[in-house]
Amino acid sequence: MEKANGCISRPSRKRKLPQEGNDLLNFTLDELSDDLLERVLSWLPTSTFFRFNSVCKRWKSVAASESFKLACSRIPSREPWFFMVDPNLNQSVVFDSAERSWKKLSHPLLLSQNCNCNSIPVAAAGGLVCFRNMSGDYFVCNPVTGSCRELPPVNPDSHHRSLHAIAMNAYSNYHGSYKLFLVSGDLPKLSYKVYNSSADCWEEEIMLRRKTDDCTGFEFDSNDDDDAVYFLSKAGNVVATNMQRSPSKQFSSVITHKDGEEIVYFLSSSGTVVACNLTQRHFCEYPRLLPVFLEYSIDVVECKGEMLVVMLSEFFESASIRVWRFDEKTKTWNQIAGMPPSMSHEFYGKKVDINCLGAGNQIFICLSSAELCSYVRCDIVTNEWVEVPKCCLNGEAMEFMSAFSFEPRIEASV
Repeated sequence: MEKANGCISRPSRKRKLPQEGNDLLNFTLDELSDDLLERVLSWLPTSTFFRFNSVCKRWKSVAASESFKLACSRIPSREPWFFMVDPNLNQSVVFDSAERSWKKLSHPLLLSQNCNCNSIPVAAAGGLVCFRNMSGDYFVCNPVTGSCRELPPVNPDSHHRSLHAIAMNAYSNYHGSYKLFLVSGDLPKLSYKVYNSSADCWEEEIMLRRKTDDCTGFEFDSNDDDDAVYFLSKAGNVVATNMQRSPSKQFSSVITHKDGEEIVYFLSSSGTVVACNLTQRHFCEYPRLLPVFLEYSIDVVECKGEMLVVMLSEFFESASIRVWRFDEKTKTWNQIAGMPPSMSHEFYGKKVDINCLGAGNQIFICLSSAELCSYVRCDIVTNEWVEVPKCCLNGEAMEFMSAFSFEPRIEASV
């Protein structure tokens, strides 16, 4: 410190930045090469891509370039979007898990045609969602870009067999490499068929044999003369009829990869989980979580490469929602997460139907009945349960029965 005119002068707290610092402050994205700009923009959330056209001509040009899509394909993963199911809507509605907000997307033109307007989503993988119309035709769509194509027709003979599961797997978003799996037949005679996008055709149908060391030891009675189909509906009632589940989750199934094997899991008509090992070409049925006469609603999800079961059940005048994992060694179900009783009690006695989907460590649950419609997100690692805000359209709250999870990727090719 120095004395000046009898006063002590103190060094200023405001320091002049070195010249290099000023250069950094004056730096703009315009100074980046096209390659570097594409790399930087590719890390932005997908929702920002819709605003590129209004920024400047250069960004608009970048958004439309193939090199930018290639840069986007190098991003390891993106926070999932949940594609909501409502067959009465002529537009697509998604929940953005990153921004925790609802978004409306344009419905693909191909699905808006009269013959396809009743199409509903049945599977999703990577950045793609698969739709099926009432005629049994399949369409694969990128909900973000709106690109869509119809798959070659399935063999007509396949329409005469009961369809149990529709699962999808994406191997490369940028190159449009994916497969669609159909599991059909009548237990214990099951078979599966695969659509391979690389060859653009359906492969030959393959029969599945019953695994000799089945998880339950249950024997299917092929001599049963009763024409009625008995099953536990997802609303919790034992039904004797030939009616099917809700169309949006009629073919509810998930696919996992374990030790190089592809396994499709689906719910049988009686409410049990059936595992179809497509690599080993066999299937088995898992033991029940609860007796068939108890009221419960159940669904299967895939999280971090493994199959989990979500179940809503009622005991002692209260409802509970729990997540279960099957232990292959002990052949038992183990609980890994559970909704706090203060939240789940609301669903007691209301015949609530749950439809669920997994994405990473998250499970998105749609709860619906004649009295309520609610959405909840669960983190299976922290056991945190959070209610999702309602989606309003034209001032009215929308009610969605189910949803499908996909990664919002503009580079995903159909």
